Parts: sequence; structure tokens; C-alpha cells
Amino acid sequence: MSSDTRALQLRQLHTPGKPIVFTNVYDPVTAKIVASNPSSAALATASYAVAAVHGLDDDDLDLDTNLAAVKPIAEIAIKHGKPLTVDLQDGYGSKLEAAIEAIIAAGASGCNLEDRDNQTGKLFPLDVAVDRVRRTLAAAAKAGVPNFVLNARTDAVVSNNDLEDAITRGRAYLDAGATTAFVWGGPGRGLSRDEVVRLSSAFGGRLNVIAAENGLTIQELADIGVARISVGPRLFRKAMAAFTDSANELLGQYQAMKSRAE
Repeated sequence: MSSDTRALQLRQLHTPGKPIVFTNVYDPVTAKIVASNPSSAALATASYAVAAVHGLDDDDLDLDTNLAAVKPIAEIAIKHGKPLTVDLQDGYGSKLEAAIEAIIAAGASGCNLEDRDNQTGKLFPLDVAVDRVRRTLAAAAKAGVPNFVLNARTDAVVSNNDLEDAITRGRAYLDAGATTAFVWGGPGRGLSRDEVVRLSSAFGGRLNVIAAENGLTIQELADIGVARISVGPRLFRKAMAAFTDSANELLGQYQAMKSRAE
């Protein structure tokens, strides 16, 4: 299967009202789990989790480390006949085109692109952010993947609590060629049902939202009409919580054994 055929396969999974659901992965082990599940249609990485397993904060994840993590995940996805989309953060500044070419060469069929500049912590001006969307798609087309799937993320809500700006930015990114617009409310705030309804309506359903653990269900989001649902680092955090509990239990038993021996 060609790179563009895989990208078209991924693109066609983004249907308003019948959304693609991503259980974001972060290493070969989690990639195998998700890729081998018959209910999984495609794979997606989560930069926060990828960074964490490399001992980094999310904003400190560099392109080389991200790419090194992506390569084995892409191999697993391709082996199982499932396309992969990569969390590319803000596109790594002037390395944007090189980053797109690199993930396509590794086997990716799409990516997330944020409009928050990791260097400054501020949103890119709208015209700059739109240009970066266009540059991403142009680089993908040049690499032979005109159907590359761009999930353009705006942090207008999480950074500034500004839903109106999120709508303006999301529409502009979609007009510039993005497949979907991703609006993130943040780990604490999230998005209300009314906000999801409004965003979905504004974007014609071409919306990606995070399925929060105690938020709207997959069915509820599908009924609203969104096209893409992801979980970000949620599964990573649950896995680490389980690891912490098990490790603490065993080490507690070890400490008790030592105390009795003393």
C-alpha cells in the first residue's frame, strides 16, 4: 500500500457523526496492543506520553526524539494495515517541512499541528498559524502524499478561555485544508456539551475532541456529530497509576519484611 493510499484510508475514517476513535499510543508495546485490536481502525501518538517515557516534559520533546519514537510505532501500524497519525506538537519552528517529510518517510499518514508556539508559550498570530497549516500540506504533497490528514489544533480555549477565537481559528485552518480542527479545553477545564455542540456546528462536524474520563461518552460525541475522538495521554496516566500502585504495594511488603528481620 502506498503512502498516499494509507493517508486516504485515514482521511476516509473522519466522518462527522461516525467518528474515528483513537486510543493514543506512545511506544511499541502500546502500539501492538491497539494495532492488534480488531476494533481499532488507526493509530495515533500522544506527544505528552512519548515525552514522558523519554524522561522529558511535553514542551521539551524535540523532533529527533519524537521521530525515533514514531518509527517503530509506524512499522507496527503498517504491519497491521492501519494508518498512523503523529502528534507533531507545534511543528518544531523552522523545521516544519523537514518534520513532515520525516514522519511521512517513517510511515505516518497524518499529524496534529498546534497553534501554540512551544518556544514562547503563546499562540501564533492567526496568519502565521494558517500559513503553517498550508506549509504542512504543501510539504506532504511534495512528499507524494496529497491526502495527508492534518488535525489542526487550536489552544485558544486552554490558553485564553476564548471559544470565539477557537471558532475563528478552527474555521481558518479548515479553509486552509486541514481535515479536522482540534479544540482542547485543557485537563481541568475541558469542554462542556454546549461548547462541543457549538464547535461541531461551526466546523460542519469536522471537529476533534478529547474524550474525558468523566465527560461525554463516545456515543454522545457521535450523536453531536464530531468526526474525530482521541484521549491524549489519558491511557498513559492510567497505566502509570497502576504501575505506581503495584510497585508501592510490593515495595511496602519488602519494607515490612526488612522491619521484621531487624
